[in-house]
Amino acid sequence: MKVDLSSVIKVTGAEVELCGNAGFGDAEFLGENYKFIEPLKVKGRVYNNGQSLTLEATASGRMITECARCLDDVEADVEFSIHELLSQREEGSVEDEDIILFDGYEIELDDIVADHFLMNISGRYLCSDDCKGLCPVCGKNLNHEECDCDNEYIDPRWQALADILKNQSEE
Repeated sequence: MKVDLSSVIKVTGAEVELCGNAGFGDAEFLGENYKFIEPLKVKGRVYNNGQSLTLEATASGRMITECARCLDDVEADVEFSIHELLSQREEGSVEDEDIILFDGYEIELDDIVADHFLMNISGRYLCSDDCKGLCPVCGKNLNHEECDCDNEYIDPRWQALADILKNQSEE
């Protein structure tokens, strides 16, 4: 999503309204995949605060990711705020991590929206609050079918503790 900022760069208090779609592809972050059902809608404004340009916007849309317990697809709403300082790159300008520099009179917002998406996503999504997950023995999705696995399965790393507890209960 390109935005023409030529009308606000030199005029303190001037602003340009934003309304469009961010066109970045699906995302992967920390082993999770996020597929967008449609491009994220971005609404907001860029205004000249006298020292730099301020971007204030909200992005929203729907995505598909995996349930953290059973790995089924989950549709989830996405909405987050964007607040950034922008400045036109000029000869001799100093790099500042708090200000995004751009060349010319246009700025591409897709990367900014993508960065804010990754900073604002929830860590884990569930298909439902009572998701049963996968069987730790055979891997079947327990929401769709039952399995014949031993429900008393104990991770071998905890077997010694289970034996101690069993001996205490028998006494």
